Amino acid sequence: MTFVGVDGCKAGWIAVRRDPGSTTRNPGAAPSVAVFPSFAALLDALPANATVAVDMPIGLPDLSQKGGRGPEALVRPLLGVRQSSVFAIPSRAALYAQTDDFTTIEAWYAAHRRASEVAKATSDPPRGVSIQAFGIFAKIREIDAVLIARPELRRRVFESHPEVAFCRLNGDQAMRLPKKIKGAVNPAGMAERKALLGRHGYLRDFLDQTPPRGAAADDFLDAAAMMLIAGRIANGEARPFPDPPLADRFGIPVAIWA
Repeated sequence: MTFVGVDGCKAGWIAVRRDPGSTTRNPGAAPSVAVFPSFAALLDALPANATVAVDMPIGLPDLSQKGGRGPEALVRPLLGVRQSSVFAIPSRAALYAQTDDFTTIEAWYAAHRRASEVAKATSDPPRGVSIQAFGIFAKIREIDAVLIARPELRRRVFESHPEVAFCRLNGDQAMRLPKKIKGAVNPAGMAERKALLGRHGYLRDFLDQTPPRGAAADDFLDAAAMMLIAGRIANGEARPFPDPPLADRFGIPVAIWA
């Protein structure tokens, strides 16, 4: 079976892929990494039996409650000081409140304000949208549209989260150091995560490579962690938060797997 870990990046989506017969311990059959312009294009490049773990919220509520959709509140206590990396995701109406492309920064902030107004009207207690969460709305909608149109993919595409993944891979101990500090990559935090990925079979040469154009170094490491979670899911070793998963009104499962 093919295992694929995916993260959003500036150019679209970065995917770390391991095909049948290859192992991360065999340098002659190392995982591959590539960037795709859309999530649909990424899926179209995979075999029909591939298991995909993606760092992006999947399944949207009609009414957002305290802590987000549900999974967020369950995984945050695992992460200690890293829990701020888990964003609260608002209602589907807020996600789709503004879908235009933004040509100016002023239009972008106006769209954020509009989404926050809708989010407050569709949450209990009323809650707006963080700038960080708003920044990934387009990517969330992209996956949402694919899973609505192609329900068969819901058995193969799973939501995960890098810091939850690193925590679970680290014996349920959260990472000590952040990947970024004030928006800049933190070399010590990256080294900590590379060391953990190495203990799970990745070769250092693979992890030290320059990511494909359009993806950042932290996007690459997150996708590498997602690939391990895809393998855990396929092998029945991963745990969903919550267990069993919830479902949105389209029947799309709502859970963070790790």
